[in-house]
Amino acid sequence: MVNILVIDDDALVRETIRTMLQLEGHEVALAPHGEDGLRRFRQQAFDVVICDIFMPRKGGMETVAEIRRISPDVPIIAMTGGAGDVPDTGTPDYAHYLHLTRLAGATTTIAKPFRPRDLFALIGKSLGDGKPSTP
Repeated sequence: MVNILVIDDDALVRETIRTMLQLEGHEVALAPHGEDGLRRFRQQAFDVVICDIFMPRKGGMETVAEIRRISPDVPIIAMTGGAGDVPDTGTPDYAHYLHLTRLAGATTTIAKPFRPRDLFALIGKSLGDGKPSTP
């Protein structure tokens, strides 16, 4: 069992990720923004943090950087929607924000929407087992 903190301002995203992770047997705590995520992180030990980049009340890059200062070793998975979209389509390309979040201290990144197995694989790899956390 892995204890995971999910920080995302979208309630549907938070609940969906919680359900996916709980079905895999993990403990999951939720936070709706960076300030609450940091408060929770200071109060409880987590094995992994999954953090959205764009949120009110402390954005993801600031949150990731502060978590990294508090705990240099905890794996942090940063996520955002729109990564990889082509700018010519009028849709913003957020891939560079994922890159910047890596520079701020994220262990790895994932673009939303993602498949559950891709998130499970990142969690497993971040924890050092190199394999997905599902069969």
